Amino acid sequence: MAVLNRFPSLPASSYPTPILRKSHTILNLQPSSCSLSYTPSTSSSPSPFTEKHSLERYQRDNWLYSKDPAHNTTCCSLPTDPSSIRENDISLQLPELKKLLQVLREKREIEDGSSNGGKRGPGNVFLVGTGPGDPELLTLKALRAIESADLLLYDRLVSNDVLNLVKGDARLLYVGKTAGYHSRTQEEIHELLLSFAEAGATVVRLKGGDPLVFGRGGEEMDFLQQQGIEVKVIPGITAASGIAAELGIPLTHRGVANSVRFLTGHSRKGGTDPLFVAEHAADPDSTLVVYMGLSTLPSLSLKLIHHGLPPDTPAVAVERGTTPQQRMVFAELNDLVDEVTSAELVSPTLIIIGKVVALSPLWPLSSKAVLMLETN
Repeated sequence: MAVLNRFPSLPASSYPTPILRKSHTILNLQPSSCSLSYTPSTSSSPSPFTEKHSLERYQRDNWLYSKDPAHNTTCCSLPTDPSSIRENDISLQLPELKKLLQVLREKREIEDGSSNGGKRGPGNVFLVGTGPGDPELLTLKALRAIESADLLLYDRLVSNDVLNLVKGDARLLYVGKTAGYHSRTQEEIHELLLSFAEAGATVVRLKGGDPLVFGRGGEEMDFLQQQGIEVKVIPGITAASGIAAELGIPLTHRGVANSVRFLTGHSRKGGTDPLFVAEHAADPDSTLVVYMGLSTLPSLSLKLIHHGLPPDTPAVAVERGTTPQQRMVFAELNDLVDEVTSAELVSPTLIIIGKVVALSPLWPLSSKAVLMLETN
């Protein structure tokens, strides 16, 4: 059953300057708005991404609420309970979603009636990677898909600069997730994609980074293909590549790192142990890149050291990489947790651990990098 048919059961109540220290450095190389029930992060800069109840989100998705006089995006009147906020949002959006769906169906029927080829099949779904945040890292193919869309379902980590490229009468719908708040469940996202594709729409699913690297794009592709919907994947520059390039870190380097491993630091059931893989990831000749790893970093770093990774292994944590709000902390592995805590880095933060980090021109202990290369 499509998610649009399930929504009515939900209640509709009114719901820089570098700072160098001995073993690490914090850099802000690139230079709160009013929001709806949104508590700003500890970062001094506004987020380049769509935070859950930000005013920017509701302005961008205003078409979903514009016919409801009870919803005013200029006032902070949302309930504070995450579950109530979610249900309130869905109930407010439902009439306009149904209306758009009906318009698209009628458009398809008219086109089918005027076509000599008979009834056409369902629309297409594009899974589009938008890169780590810098809009100039967007591919031309991704831009063309965005420009052709009837409806775009976008995640939290699609940057505002990328979303500003959406033009024409295309509709935007936020389906992002963050800790403690999922604007849509994964199953609801599946059903939204299916419902609009069946109506003949061109649907673009926008994801930060690459849709098939910790983006759950594979799940969406599998679901839709089982329903007979054609899915086209447009890759994006994953955060590991984009951010490493921004910092001048080669993920592999002859004589220093002969492999790279991508790891999610997000435990599936919300625990503190990142998937029990530290034993196999503690390879001094490999580069480890941890996505979504802030909450599990203390556990991971201890395990890596316990399983043999040297405590003085170079590492860096990068918040909001490739955006103007980028901040980073360089430190040796045994100091990284303390320095990340001191810097109050927030999500999204990517962590790179390995000897290649010391090859960055931003690494403060540059003499160690030279010595490392000479040794190898």
